Amino acid sequence: MFVQQLFNALVLGSVYALFALGFTLTFGVLRVINLMYGFYFAAGAYLALFAVQELAVPLWGAVALGVVGSAVLGVVCDGLLLSRLRATKAPELSSLMVTLGGVLLFNSLMNLMFGAEVRRFPAGALSFEAITLGPLRAAPIQFIIIAVVFVLVTAVFLFIARTRIGAALRAVAERPDTAALMGVNVGGIVGLTSGLSAALAGGAGILVGLNLNAVQPYMGESLMLRGFAVIIIGGLGDIRGALVAGLGLGLLEVMTAGYVSSTLKEAVAFSALILALWLRPGGLFGWASGKRA
Repeated sequence: MFVQQLFNALVLGSVYALFALGFTLTFGVLRVINLMYGFYFAAGAYLALFAVQELAVPLWGAVALGVVGSAVLGVVCDGLLLSRLRATKAPELSSLMVTLGGVLLFNSLMNLMFGAEVRRFPAGALSFEAITLGPLRAAPIQFIIIAVVFVLVTAVFLFIARTRIGAALRAVAERPDTAALMGVNVGGIVGLTSGLSAALAGGAGILVGLNLNAVQPYMGESLMLRGFAVIIIGGLGDIRGALVAGLGLGLLEVMTAGYVSSTLKEAVAFSALILALWLRPGGLFGWASGKRA
């Protein structure tokens, strides 16, 4: 029983961590609290579902299409909603309010286009037959989620730490004006960050849609609230903290539901958030205001 719950916690925490990685990357580099990530999360799942159902694209191709489509949406929405705020150096609260309005608008449009009912992937798209390994019983998609999240997180860390573009991204995160004087294409880095973050959110949405075999327009709302809690617990702009907090939150929720009461699961994230603000207001690894990407 404990091994099963631990595995479930790892799956859930991996999704939280992947979603929060894009969320915190945007804040760490662009200093923007972007509530559009709930929309990108659902949009990625819908794009993959549309590709499988309507275009007869193989699942791997549909996943790629969903991730790329989410990245494009991230760049376009950033240009529409946030570019003017950056140009006028508006305070961070402005981005919060603008993206809140944006997510309400785009979620409503998605609801109008697809309806509010739950949609499912075709029966042959992926095997949902459980695999038994000793005390552990899990569907193949759950192993895939853990593997994919590990690969993506490692790739993002290496990209930021080991490449010239990653160095430019870190420079923009620290001092965008100085980076521009040094020849860094700040506009390009902004677009890259927006696209990469939205792609991570869309990828997380696809994985959750496949795991639950359920896609609907507002599927990103509850995860958006948890993602917000994760980046505050981990430290605003701190990628390491977001990953650890995401995995930790998944563990807390699963263990609470399994050993205490499932009705208390929803309160775990916000109880953890309150405790973090009381005990570690700067995040798990230090003061968030001093950290970027």
